[in-house]
Amino acid sequence: MPSLCDLLNDRFSAIAKKVSGVLPASIALYSTPPERLPELASALKAGGARLMAEWAVDETAFGREFAVYLAFNSGKEFVLLKADIAAQNPSFPSIAGIYPAANRFERQIMSLFGIIALGHPDPRQWIKHEDWPEDAFPLRKSFDASRYLERREATYDWVQATGDGVYEIPVGPVHAGIIEPGHFRFQSVGEDIINLEERLGYVHKGIEKRFESLPILSAYKLAGRVSGDTTVAHAIAYCQALEAVGQTQIPPRAAWIRAVLLELERVANHVSDIGAICNDAAFTFMLYQMSLLRERILKISVSMFGHRLMMDCVIPGGVNADIIPSAAQTIISGLDFVSNEFERLIAIYEGNPSLEDRLYGAGILSPAIATELGVVGFVARASGTPLDARIQMPFAPYDTIVPETPLLRSGDVHARAWVRILEVRESIRLIREFLHGVPQGALSAVCRMPLPGASGFSTVEGWRGEIVYWLQAGDDGTINRCMVRDPSSVNWVALEHAIKGNIVPDFPLCNKSFNQSYSGNDL
Repeated sequence: MPSLCDLLNDRFSAIAKKVSGVLPASIALYSTPPERLPELASALKAGGARLMAEWAVDETAFGREFAVYLAFNSGKEFVLLKADIAAQNPSFPSIAGIYPAANRFERQIMSLFGIIALGHPDPRQWIKHEDWPEDAFPLRKSFDASRYLERREATYDWVQATGDGVYEIPVGPVHAGIIEPGHFRFQSVGEDIINLEERLGYVHKGIEKRFESLPILSAYKLAGRVSGDTTVAHAIAYCQALEAVGQTQIPPRAAWIRAVLLELERVANHVSDIGAICNDAAFTFMLYQMSLLRERILKISVSMFGHRLMMDCVIPGGVNADIIPSAAQTIISGLDFVSNEFERLIAIYEGNPSLEDRLYGAGILSPAIATELGVVGFVARASGTPLDARIQMPFAPYDTIVPETPLLRSGDVHARAWVRILEVRESIRLIREFLHGVPQGALSAVCRMPLPGASGFSTVEGWRGEIVYWLQAGDDGTINRCMVRDPSSVNWVALEHAIKGNIVPDFPLCNKSFNQSYSGNDL
């Protein structure tokens, strides 16, 4: 099969012009008229490309108008399409009928930019709730974030099912546990769920708008707070986009330490999730035991790096926390204990018939639907899709010490739990290898200031999955646009498909097996 660039160059050279403007140089950028987007999207999909992200940009600061970008991936190849959009009656044709993942991307563009996706099957507000003023588009440069917005009286038009015996169950947006807000509305017949619709956006806090008011060299701190349990991965993704656009090469030692932090974050969250999944199947013992293991890892983190979640350890140009030989041995010894206890607990997990009864066959996301929705991370790998940004866009040391990506096809709750189990084992192996091979040298390099209008692209495999950043520099060290695509932005919708045909009491179990971020989605 030809590469995506070959496809565009050979078949669409008249309407897709390769241009410069995005770094690293391995990322191909093509400019195209907006009306040709569906044609190009159809061809790219037929060529095996998945849609990673779709976003809009206000480029009036550079004497231009609006633009819509789309990011596609196939294997280790990444291609961006850019379509310039006129500010007068701004619109572009929707590709949601081609790529279902575009559905919510385009709803967000319409809500936050006021750029209309023509022919979109579901033009309801997304992220920005309907009680905002109709003419308030917060990601436009003309929007005054300091002014008070009058609340508009409006209601959300929920999808409804009708018929004998059909009734609705609203869950949330406020939940019983310590959990962020999100509304889930079921249509059920008896205990059987026939439809689920999510409504998120309750923790929309204007993160992408806030980026535009921060100096480009210090906004990594905000990136580390997009989703607090993924602070390392988000900070790396932001810093890599910044380093790319500034053409800054970080020291090898810094890259290796970043990888150690990233894998520690993965282990801590996966063991926590395994326990939480078991807890929702009424096996509370496993929750407590896995919580103790997570606490062990967090204590290692705070003693080695000064923060339980390793927040602000990743900085532009490198890291600000070192791993001396004695510290490396402390980490390895701690992980030895965690690994031994983890294997003892997994033997209990495997031998528990009540877990087998609840987890196997529940919440199935088929490989075909997973591929069509463009899911990422452990959700994708549990449904037969071998995506891993550590392999597709590796940074040192992943380019030499390659992770083994676990792959299952059953797509049920057990598969999503078991992928986590395999990833815990693999991450511990990786950390040991990284610590034995960390090169000597500096911890950071001076991060160069990017040129105005230049953009950088980055993708990092967080513990939930692929994180995508696109950073466009403004004038005088500012940010014109920072697009953030957390894995939850594409994975949340998969829960709606996986829950159909299950019973209502299994929703918490299915939901926990996905465990997507509200904050990372709502931005």
